[in-house]
Amino acid sequence: MPDSYIIEVNSQTAGIVVRGDGGYCFFASSHPFNRLEGQIFRNAREAERAARKLVSGDVEEAA
Repeated sequence: MPDSYIIEVNSQTAGIVVRGDGGYCFFASSHPFNRLEGQIFRNAREAERAARKLVSGDVEEAA
């Protein structure tokens, strides 16, 4: 299984997640996704869902 993934939302790079001891840590690559910076996710798919929720305006659910 890879140690890092690029997260894209609507053809925009949101950031990357890098696997560590506690899960996957999110590193934002553009301002709209800064709210997710440093958050730990169980897997890359969970991080992608959070980024999509931010774009859709579902801010409370994304954090």
